[in-house]
Amino acid sequence: MEKPVVIGVVGTHSTGKSTFLARLAHELRRGQVQVATVADLGEQAQRMGLPILDNHTWASTLWFVTRGISEELEAWSHADVVLVDRAVPDALGYYRAALAYRDEPLDPQACALLEMLVRRHSVHYDLLFHTTLEPGIPLGQDKTRSSDQRFRHLAGQHIDRVLHEFGLAHENLPADGHDHALRTAVQFATAHLSDPTTVVES
Repeated sequence: MEKPVVIGVVGTHSTGKSTFLARLAHELRRGQVQVATVADLGEQAQRMGLPILDNHTWASTLWFVTRGISEELEAWSHADVVLVDRAVPDALGYYRAALAYRDEPLDPQACALLEMLVRRHSVHYDLLFHTTLEPGIPLGQDKTRSSDQRFRHLAGQHIDRVLHEFGLAHENLPADGHDHALRTAVQFATAHLSDPTTVVES
C-alpha cells in the first residue's frame, strides 16, 4: 500500500484543532485532492466507558494510541491525504498530564510500551501542527471538555514535551495563525503529491 500524505494536529482541548482540519479538508478537496479524516476519539472512548482527560489511565491511553493507529492505517487505503485530529503523541501527553494533575508518579516500565508505539508510529506523520493555548478563548461546547484551566495547561505542556523528547518536527498553530498554516499545509500536500522528495519552506 502506498502511504498517503499524513498531516496531524495535537494540542490541549478547545484550541481549534477540529476547526482547522475542517478548513484544511475543504481547501484540499477544492483542489481535487482525495481526503480522509481521522476524528478525535474522545467521544468514542466515552461511549465505551473509558476514562478520559484528567482521569486518563494507562489502559485508556493504550486504547487511544492503538485505536488511533488502526484508524489512520485504515484511512491510508482510500485517500491521497489523511488528516488526523489528535495524532498519537497527543494521547501520551494527556496521560502524562493526567498523572501530574493527580500527583501520581509516572512508572517508566508501564510507559515503555506507550512510548515505543508513539515513537515508532510518529515517523509516518509528514506534517505536524501543535495548537497554542489561548486562555482568553472560551471552551467549545460541542464536546465534553475539562474546564479546569490547570489541567488544560498541563496537557499543553506535556504534549509539547513529548514532541521535543521524541524529536518530532512540528509547526506551532496559534489561534490567529490558521490562514498561514492552511497555506503551508496545502502547499506541502500539493507538492508532495506531485513529488514526494520535495522540501517545502514554511
